Amino acid sequence: MRLARSAAEAAGFGPSALTIGNFDGVHIGHQYLFGLVREAAASIGAKAAVLTFDPHPACVVAPDRAPRLLTTIAQRCALMAELEIEQTLVLPFTSGIARLTPEEFVRDVLAAAMKARIVIVGENFRFAHKQAGDTGVLAALGKRYGFETRIAPEVRCRGRVASSSAVRKFVDAGDTAMAWRFLNRPYSIAGEVVAGRGIGSRQTVPTLNLKTAAEVLPKAGVYVTRTRDLEDGRKWSSITNVGYRPTFAEERDPPLSIETFLLDPLAGDAPRQIEIEFLHFVREERRFENAEALKAQILCDVRRAGAFFRHFGATQLKR
Repeated sequence: MRLARSAAEAAGFGPSALTIGNFDGVHIGHQYLFGLVREAAASIGAKAAVLTFDPHPACVVAPDRAPRLLTTIAQRCALMAELEIEQTLVLPFTSGIARLTPEEFVRDVLAAAMKARIVIVGENFRFAHKQAGDTGVLAALGKRYGFETRIAPEVRCRGRVASSSAVRKFVDAGDTAMAWRFLNRPYSIAGEVVAGRGIGSRQTVPTLNLKTAAEVLPKAGVYVTRTRDLEDGRKWSSITNVGYRPTFAEERDPPLSIETFLLDPLAGDAPRQIEIEFLHFVREERRFENAEALKAQILCDVRRAGAFFRHFGATQLKR
């Protein structure tokens, strides 16, 4: 995928069929839009393209309402590349961009930078200063600046509209199954493996301790997970505890910890950077009487995780 981080860098882009948005999470609604873009581009011999923004526009125009993000801009771009988007402009969202009128935005960004021939957006799409532009304005300006505007229907799953906010709610509630359905992949977080306090290796079971900058974390509890080494691609079936280790809590407000036990042999050096995919919620986190009781519960959790992987099999879980 060809990537530009300014309108000037996008000068080398070819004529495009494109969609516009933040696309946090790259959920099934976004994936449907990208499919329409690919089809439209193929029909006119143009490039399938995306215009997105960094940071999220709300961070500039309404910081107190800015959402916690499911994905970084790098993750979004990687997912869009997997979905065969050919060129993406990540436009730095500044106060200057926020002040553009609808016509200035269409003229300078869509027509001049992106060379738009077809623009596909959802029916609730709004753009430009104070969201003054809607789909009607976009269609009228498109006629003036040489592109066709198409309106995509909303995508629904299990009776709900697919949206980034819906996915956030599922993850917050620990509903990994619904998050998986809306993303068409397991929700995941990534980061650095850091040293723990050594309690697991001494008293329960050894774990990998994750330090992550992820803004959206599953609620406290135990999950069946899959762990991937970000450096060499190794993968392991695993079980992960997100929480505050109440059995060993020595502080009034203990920090959140994310601890993963690998069900498969490590076979090599311990990973330094990992991604954890959340597949299935097992149970709430709770305090145990002692380390022995916790260890017994962990081993029970491990058996449940093993049953999960045997039931689904490697083929169904393949990403």
